[in-house]
Amino acid sequence: MSWTECREPRPFAAMRLICFPHAGGSSHFFRDWHKGLPELEVHLVCYPGRADRFGESTATDLVAMAGEITAAVGPLLDRPTVLFGHSMGAVVAYETARALEAGGARLSHLFVSGARAGHLVRRDARAAGMDEESVIATLTELGGTDTELLDHPMFRELILPYVQADFRMLGDYEHRAGALLSCSVTAVAGTSDPRVTAEQVAQWADVTTGAFRQRMVPGGHFYLADAPPYELVREACAERGEPGDR
Repeated sequence: MSWTECREPRPFAAMRLICFPHAGGSSHFFRDWHKGLPELEVHLVCYPGRADRFGESTATDLVAMAGEITAAVGPLLDRPTVLFGHSMGAVVAYETARALEAGGARLSHLFVSGARAGHLVRRDARAAGMDEESVIATLTELGGTDTELLDHPMFRELILPYVQADFRMLGDYEHRAGALLSCSVTAVAGTSDPRVTAEQVAQWADVTTGAFRQRMVPGGHFYLADAPPYELVREACAERGEPGDR
């Protein structure tokens, strides 16, 4: 199966946006972004083990998965391209951006949402070994999932396994030193996010030599479910690499 899907191809759009879902998420999370950003061609990353890729094994190595995504999205970079990742997806988007730039590609912008800076992430044995109840407790804390759904037998049978697999994969991730990005970076998080502080978000500035901006917006970890940051994306696309704040 393909690593990405595009719900509405726009051959005349000047730029592309590639969206990376959170742990346990699928492309469905960004299903309406092509409507909110009609000036862009929006592509959604599809992780294995869910949705249309349900029959596939889940990924176990985040950096290796980012490498496969890198190969898949390479042909999309014939137009200026922006990456947007939320939560675990921010780390996957960051590693994809690193791999793309290491291969000589140029990115217009990287958005990292609801995540501490990539170089602050360390291997977490507790996260890597989370059982079902720990995963459910974390989902409850973060919000974004109907609490009634969490108790449903079908959720535990069909969905919880790949959510747990994503948490384990993120728990096994450890940042590796390497070249800094050259693209502009915007880091966004909700002011009420229980897992990510403004100080941790600010340290995304250290991953790039390009322009950096931090935006704290109202809401919790899943602030973008109710208020997608379309205007922030538009601003970044309009700037096209012009200097920004640091």
